[in-house]
Amino acid sequence: MEEKIYLNPDKPIEARVSDLLKRMTAEEKITQLSYNSPAIERLGIQEYCWWNEALHGVARAGRATVFPQAITLAATFDKKLIEQIAKAISDEARAKFHDAQKKGRRDIYRGLTFWTPNINIFRDPRWGRGQETYGEDPFLTAELGKAFVRGLQGKNKKYLKTAACAKHYAVHSGPEALRHSFNAVVSQKDLYETYLPAFKALVDEGVEAVMGAYNRTNGEPCCGSKTLLIEILREKWGFKGHVVSDCWAIRDFHEHHKVTANGIESAAMAIKNGCDLNCGCVFEQFLLLAYKEGLVSEDNIDNALSNLLRTKFKLGLFDPEESNPYSKIPISVIRSKKHISLARKSAVKSIILLKNSNNLLPLKKDLNKIYVCGPNATNIDALTGNYYGLSDCFVSVLEGIARKVSNSTKLDYRKACLLNAEQVNPHNWGIGEAKDSDAVIFVGGIDSTIEGEEGDAIASQAMGDRPDLNLPKNQIKFLQELRTKSPNTKIIFVLMAGSPVIFPEELVDAAIFAGYPGEQGGNAVADIIFGDSIPSGKLPFTIPKSVEDLPPYEDYSMENRTYRYSKAEPLYPFGFGLSYAKISLSNLLISNQNIKKNSSFTVTFNIENHSELMVDETVQLYISYPETTFRNPIFALKGFEKIKLKPREKKTISLKVTKNHYSTVNEEGDTVILKGKYKLFVGVSSPAKKSFELGAPDGLWAEFFVS
Repeated sequence: MEEKIYLNPDKPIEARVSDLLKRMTAEEKITQLSYNSPAIERLGIQEYCWWNEALHGVARAGRATVFPQAITLAATFDKKLIEQIAKAISDEARAKFHDAQKKGRRDIYRGLTFWTPNINIFRDPRWGRGQETYGEDPFLTAELGKAFVRGLQGKNKKYLKTAACAKHYAVHSGPEALRHSFNAVVSQKDLYETYLPAFKALVDEGVEAVMGAYNRTNGEPCCGSKTLLIEILREKWGFKGHVVSDCWAIRDFHEHHKVTANGIESAAMAIKNGCDLNCGCVFEQFLLLAYKEGLVSEDNIDNALSNLLRTKFKLGLFDPEESNPYSKIPISVIRSKKHISLARKSAVKSIILLKNSNNLLPLKKDLNKIYVCGPNATNIDALTGNYYGLSDCFVSVLEGIARKVSNSTKLDYRKACLLNAEQVNPHNWGIGEAKDSDAVIFVGGIDSTIEGEEGDAIASQAMGDRPDLNLPKNQIKFLQELRTKSPNTKIIFVLMAGSPVIFPEELVDAAIFAGYPGEQGGNAVADIIFGDSIPSGKLPFTIPKSVEDLPPYEDYSMENRTYRYSKAEPLYPFGFGLSYAKISLSNLLISNQNIKKNSSFTVTFNIENHSELMVDETVQLYISYPETTFRNPIFALKGFEKIKLKPREKKTISLKVTKNHYSTVNEEGDTVILKGKYKLFVGVSSPAKKSFELGAPDGLWAEFFVS
């Protein structure tokens, strides 16, 4: 009997792929190139749905641990924590997968191919999907994205734990209303300096999949772009995994981008230019016709299917379950005590202290009266963000506070105002409740009904985007009235959002940015407010003073965008976040201040905790460049580390700087190293003047010279 090599787990993957391809007809091959690939019984190929999500926990598949939203996790600036979270997610994913397999359940959101992380750059704070990203900085995005991929894919030499996917490739960041037809025109400098570095970093890390974006980039639809998918991704970067289209993006070729005449031409364009898997129906409906008409060759089909089969073999989908170590992960891991504890820990570490007048926070737990109000105090949508799983214990901010205060504390609650609409009844008991309170905790902001993906943010009038970045007017009105009628009451503002929100900070005595903190968000907020944990989060984006400070939304140039290029003073700068502890830095030394091109050097400095508190702090390293004829960042993040400091502890920190850190990108998109004087900064915030005005400890500057 002929050996079926493709079913032998001991054979090399390439031999298994080749053997299986030889056994399949062209028609059968084409059926496997759509996301909902059917079974081929004669070959023992099972039905498999490629579509699954795990942005901050296994999503859309029932019970799972719900970690903080991606942008909220980015505020931790903690690579080790991000990898630990992704490992927990992939544990739950494997347990769910094998349980579903045993029960014959193979429909959508049951597989092991996860279309995450989203490593687009949050270039404009109006973008509703910015909450899915790791913020506005390419270096931070790359480092956190790599950590997430490591946690999802595992470290087994033979098998992938799950398959991660870098999306949306490339230059994708709004507007949501135009995403199916928009042409993102971008310079070569901005392409290679801002929009592509995180994708390149994840490819180098071994990410298994890349998802093409809906939009065109410089005229080419991303899911059919020879430039992006073949010349850059495959040939320049050496990507070995598979490429998947965004969902129904190939249909946009002919319906919206108008670069093809019909579905047949769209299918041919996509597969010939490097798109292997269609999330949508174009391949299913038209690829066989394109093949029969000679627009697509069987080699084109084989190339695409080979990339998909390699992923399946790496996941062990053709192997006996007992041969795969990940099949032994028990179903009890889902929402285990360990994972719930990790969700709380990550939520705590993501919370950012923006303001703390007269050291109002932390509060004592036995205050006489605390009044909790605001539309997000009991709002689950403000815990989850988008792309979420379901917990059997979403802890609201109100619940977290109620669990924390003493039994003798009088704790009152009223919603007091709606999320983004004026109340019908003009009388508001909530204002009166504040007058004799020791503290008012106002929990406001926005939620995922206001910002998010096209069609998902049901309360948005801009298809999920936010043309107005201000706190909703009715919430501002409530805070104004609260301050006017209770001028001596201490007001603490808990801001929940997945993007920058401009708020009247003069109306509040303390402010924390809680993001979308996940299922344990209420406990985490209470931990910070009452001092059981110390705030350590940092802003992964800039909060501008006004939307008027931003360039036009549709302009993809980085000129005047993000902290790296904007000349406008922000409300709160990138990298900013206060602590309850007093921290100082000193004695910055560079091992070699005069270096030759391509050389590395070491930066050392001291960081000291002057408090009696156990502290987590983020040290950040930024570089600014010599003057040139082309535009360079004002300064750019090039290193960060999470540091633990015991009470009164002083540590010496060493950071290595390589040519990759001080290189830059010229107008042609080439990476170059400039000769001349560079400036280097280390601190616990960005070097923006505003950081120090808001209370961040002064950072340290030094110079080095490249010859």
